[in-house]
Amino acid sequence: MTPPAPPARRVSWFSWLLLLLGACGFAAVWVLLSLYTGRQNGWMAVLGALDIALMLRLGGWRPGPKRLLAGVIATAAIVVAANWFITATQLGAMLGMPPWDSAMRLGIHHAWILVQLANGVADLAFIVAGLVVAGWLSR
Repeated sequence: MTPPAPPARRVSWFSWLLLLLGACGFAAVWVLLSLYTGRQNGWMAVLGALDIALMLRLGGWRPGPKRLLAGVIATAAIVVAANWFITATQLGAMLGMPPWDSAMRLGIHHAWILVQLANGVADLAFIVAGLVVAGWLSR
């Protein structure tokens, strides 16, 4: 006789909160590093994927496609948020605006053009590698 399968556990609000805090916190660290060094630091996407995979495991997410999808989406959100706030902060500094005001006024098309100009081939390769690592470690 085989033992019964453990009941399926739903992801709790704490797991979602941990994932959100991990993503926002890592994006903030990436922005601060980029402002300090004056570079985009695309390699941070890989570290962000490692951070998200750890947050998913600490949050008790069960292995499977939902955890994989959550890991990739959270890593992509880190990349987007970090690039948005790096662009907004640098642009706001030139215009004499605080970072938050600049981020709220920055348009999608303008941000897209500036992010394309700021990120080189190596940064884009690291971002893609970060998404792949997120998928691999979050499965």
